[in-house]
Amino acid sequence: MRIFSYRHGDTPGVGVVADNESFVALGEAAPDLPKTLRGILEQPSGLERARDAAGAKRALKSLAGIAFDAVIPDPQAIWCLALNYKLHVEETGLTTSSKYPQIFLRMPCTQVGHLQPILCPPPAVATKYEYEGELAVIIGKGGRHIPVERALEHVAGYSCYNEGSVREYQGHNRQFGLGKNFEQSGSFGPWLMTPDEFGDPSKHRVITRVNGIERQNATTDLMVFGVPQLINYLSQGYYLRPGDVIVSGSPGSLPPHPGEKPPANTGGVYVPGMVQMKPGDICEVEISGLGTLRNPVAADAPATYQTSLFTPR
Repeated sequence: MRIFSYRHGDTPGVGVVADNESFVALGEAAPDLPKTLRGILEQPSGLERARDAAGAKRALKSLAGIAFDAVIPDPQAIWCLALNYKLHVEETGLTTSSKYPQIFLRMPCTQVGHLQPILCPPPAVATKYEYEGELAVIIGKGGRHIPVERALEHVAGYSCYNEGSVREYQGHNRQFGLGKNFEQSGSFGPWLMTPDEFGDPSKHRVITRVNGIERQNATTDLMVFGVPQLINYLSQGYYLRPGDVIVSGSPGSLPPHPGEKPPANTGGVYVPGMVQMKPGDICEVEISGLGTLRNPVAADAPATYQTSLFTPR
C-alpha cells in the first residue's frame, strides 16, 4: 500500500494510491479514521483499516488535483543520520564512530512534500545548498529497548527523503544544527510504502538526480548501521512513537561527469562530485521499487527583515 498526506486547497487529507492517476480519499471512504497519517499510525489497526477502505475503491480522486504534503507533516521527531555510508565518510574526510550511529535532529517545518518547491538560500546567506538522497523509515508501532531482531516489526513503511543541507551553516557547530534546518530546505515523499510491498530495506538502491543527471547512486546494504540497528539504538534512550521518522543517511556522491569542472572549495564540507542546487533546478530522489520524490528548487526570500512566512510562487 502507498499512503500519503495531501492538501486540496486549504483542506488536509490522507490518501491511498489506486493507480498512476488516482487515489482513494480516506476522509470520504473511511470517515471514522483519524484525519492525519500520524493519527492513523497511532491507531493499533489504523493501516489495516485504511487498506480495507482503499480496497473498496470508493471516493476516487485525481492525483493531479491535489498538493502533496510531507508524508508525515507533524512527526514528534525526525532522527537523521550523519556519515552512515563508508563512501560518504571517505569523500568528506570527516571522522566518525564505527560503534555508535551519529545522529542529529531535523525540524518538521523544514520539510515539504513531493512536487513542492524547496528553497535555495539567497547568495548573501549561503552558496553551498546541496542535496542528500536518503531512505526514510517511518515508525508504526512505538517501543523502547527494541531488540534488533524485532526492530522491523515496528516499521510502518518507507519513503524517500531529500535532506537538503546548507554546508556553510552545517560547519558552524558540531551538531550540524541550522545547516540541516533551513526553511523548506528538505523534502519527504511522495508516499509511505508499507513493508509488505517494499521488502527488505537493505536490498534497495538510492539514486539522486539534479536536472536529470545522476549525482548519487548506491545500494542500501552499504549503510554502516542498518535500519534494525538504528531502531535498536534510538529506542535505548527514547520511546519511539508512531509517526517518528528515521532518515538513514546519504550514500555519497558519484565522481564528476566527464568534462565537468569540480566546484570550487569555498569551505565547509567539500566533495568534488557534489553540485550545488540553485533556483530553477529539479532535484529527484528515487528509491528502487518505491518511487521518485521530485522537487523544483526556488529562491528563498531575500535576506531582509521580515515578520511573515515567504510562500514561493
